[in-house]
Amino acid sequence: MTLEILKSKEELRALVDAYASLGDEKKISQVIDLFTPDLRYNVFMNNSLISSVSGRENMEQDFNKHASEVKTYFTLNGQHQVEIEGNRATGVSFSQIKMIRENEGKDILSDYSVRYDDVYVFEDGKWWIKERNGYFLIIETRTLSK
Repeated sequence: MTLEILKSKEELRALVDAYASLGDEKKISQVIDLFTPDLRYNVFMNNSLISSVSGRENMEQDFNKHASEVKTYFTLNGQHQVEIEGNRATGVSFSQIKMIRENEGKDILSDYSVRYDDVYVFEDGKWWIKERNGYFLIIETRTLSK
């Protein structure tokens, strides 16, 4: 493995972690800046496509709407495996995402186990997410006690 490949893997991991950290802080415009302008983002639950957006503007609208419905996000990233071929890479990463929403005066915790299948491109001296498919594999919801 070359030093260049190791550097790219480190940069790609930082990209995936930035997505999680910025999302948790609801810094949506900064999350969008991690993607190429022609991005595609798909969400699957129970093996069914439930959301699909393309382009930064559409994604920003979609993410802002979602963030307005969530009181708190917490994301923990796990494994991240990438294959790099020149200025293009594919990756698989795993995340545990917790979201707290309020419903009828009660805090509801949704706990998601997610696998992301990504396509990355290296342009203008940095890595970008071009395509992200999120597979919400395990979903648990419960009311939090005060």
